[in-house]
Amino acid sequence: MKFLCLAFTQGTLGLRLRRLQGCGGCATLGHRPWSDATETDRCPLAPTLANNSRRCTTRLPIVCPSDPFYVAQVNCQGDSDAIEEIATEIEWQDGGGGCLFTGQRGTGKSTELKRLKKRLEDGGTVVFYADLSEFLLLTKEVEISDFLVSVAGAMSERVQAVYGASPGGRSYWDRFGEFMQTKVDITEFAARLPGVDIKVALKSDPDFKRRVQEAARGHVAQLAREAHDFLAEAVLFVRERKSDPACKVVLLIDSVERIRGVGSEAMAVYESVCNLFFGHAELLRVPLLHIVYTIPPYLSVLGPGAGALMGGAVPRRLVSTHVFKDRSRDPDIEGLAVLRTVVDRRYSDWSRLFDQKALDQLAISSGGDLREFFRLIRLCLPAVRDDSQLPLSPIAVKAAENAARSEMLPIPGEHLVWLQRIARTHDICLEKDRLYAVSCGNGREACGLRGR
Repeated sequence: MKFLCLAFTQGTLGLRLRRLQGCGGCATLGHRPWSDATETDRCPLAPTLANNSRRCTTRLPIVCPSDPFYVAQVNCQGDSDAIEEIATEIEWQDGGGGCLFTGQRGTGKSTELKRLKKRLEDGGTVVFYADLSEFLLLTKEVEISDFLVSVAGAMSERVQAVYGASPGGRSYWDRFGEFMQTKVDITEFAARLPGVDIKVALKSDPDFKRRVQEAARGHVAQLAREAHDFLAEAVLFVRERKSDPACKVVLLIDSVERIRGVGSEAMAVYESVCNLFFGHAELLRVPLLHIVYTIPPYLSVLGPGAGALMGGAVPRRLVSTHVFKDRSRDPDIEGLAVLRTVVDRRYSDWSRLFDQKALDQLAISSGGDLREFFRLIRLCLPAVRDDSQLPLSPIAVKAAENAARSEMLPIPGEHLVWLQRIARTHDICLEKDRLYAVSCGNGREACGLRGR
């Protein structure tokens, strides 16, 4: 299944840049290394170009708010701050609760979750962060059973890592294995569990994941109760260790939005995510524990109301950088300046490589998506043969833009009609069963969308 992506951006935004810096690899000039002496003699800036290219391709750990590459104003433009809103909501909640956090991949959710973690910890809250991709196979259908097992397993590991012990002296993985062998009548499956690393199998073995789902379907309520009991016990365990019976405990679950199918399985996977948050919303709320889930942007469009089902919280949104004015194709000067700041933090002499108009042109072509912005920059650099070509002009970067556009071709005729309508109206124009939307930070839908 082919997905088309446009990036019409509007409203207040948030975008967090990931730390991309040079290490390893060798960029080339034609067929020869940029570090080659002959090429360097001809193009003295070649090593600089090579380093800059690697900075745009190497993916390193998530940027933290204290990192010098972090651009704070990107996520806090205007009066809206999704992270501050989530933090305030958690502070006002008694007992447990659920919060939803959404945005396209690459908009900086993981980095902003780090900011949320620090913000809450500064107020005395105990916060655990877990990347779901470490615990769950994200390319297959998800059910409440394997999802809750992964969440509880993640909490178990994080508590163990911080305090060197588990609630009751047993990890959740041990408890789940015992539950499957003794409390569920699935003898054939249970017989295979001893010696199996459940966490690894759930993450990497599609057949194991499927068998867990099948085995648990008749015992969802019991499995959910076991998971909830463990999570609540973990909260009490933390409070005891902190000697604070009122201490709030928060679990940040990242990468849920990365659950996506491939090929013919794509639609079934999307539907399973919708069913998870709408069919089992009450099971995603845990007594005593506050949980923040990242969710895919399409969820609020295919099935609006997930927040209400989870206790009234509305999904907070992080969107791509605002390179166009609201509901317009006119460039947003402030947004373009922010992206130039992002580049400047990494390489202050960028104006030796790119004319400002050329860099702004790449920013506009990226639709404000940081990953695409850096990819376009990288695509421009290998074509430089001589210093006389620098700084690159708007005409010189056209080849990189065309190369990126060609990846989206061919576009079916019916999709062209839809995309033209979106470009004209800046509104959602697809039927819901064909729509995967990227939401705006100003309350309006359809800053951009993905159709199938």
